[in-house]
Amino acid sequence: LLDRPRDHGPARFAARHLPMKKRLGILLSGRGSNFEAIANNIDTGRLEAEIAVVISNRPEARGLEIARQRGLNAVCIPSKGLDREVYDRMVVAELRKHQVDLVCLAGFMRLLSAYFVREFNMAILNIHPGLLPSFPGLDAQHQALEHGVKVSGCTVHFVDEYLDHGPIIVQHAVPVLEDDTVETLAARILVEEHQAYTEAIRIVLSGTWRLEGRRVIIES
Repeated sequence: LLDRPRDHGPARFAARHLPMKKRLGILLSGRGSNFEAIANNIDTGRLEAEIAVVISNRPEARGLEIARQRGLNAVCIPSKGLDREVYDRMVVAELRKHQVDLVCLAGFMRLLSAYFVREFNMAILNIHPGLLPSFPGLDAQHQALEHGVKVSGCTVHFVDEYLDHGPIIVQHAVPVLEDDTVETLAARILVEEHQAYTEAIRIVLSGTWRLEGRRVIIES
């Protein structure tokens, strides 16, 4: 008979104490395209993290079904008719329940309350389909075309209690073409969003950054 492998105490101790992956909480209201990109990048090893929970304020959100198909915790907390802070306290409780380290807004169509921002101070990210501070809010691609800009893109930023306002972590630019429509420009920006969000999450989780005023300084 072959000898059975011997147990090595220190090795087994080290295995039990490997660093835990940081836990992401994804908030979405719709299709969840950026959520899917984050999940795919985790699956392929491009992002060292795990998705602890996916939360939507809309029961019909496609992202919830995608999360369930992936075997992830998917939770609907309907927001209709609820005061902003009342609702946010429910969401924060769910995030705490799943021991979330970093909250990622992925098409979450609600402005967060000051309470939510305090509870996850400098630990909430959002992605916007424009080069902030230009064209905040809805229909950023339409705003860009109407203004006649030559360059647009996407921005990943920390979330504060104001709309599309927190410190910028990553921006990716795309040219605006002469024959662009809102749909064609949005599609090219979306390709960059899928890369930029993972890049920003990786930076934040690595801890290799510091804040100077509004500037996020990424250290080498």
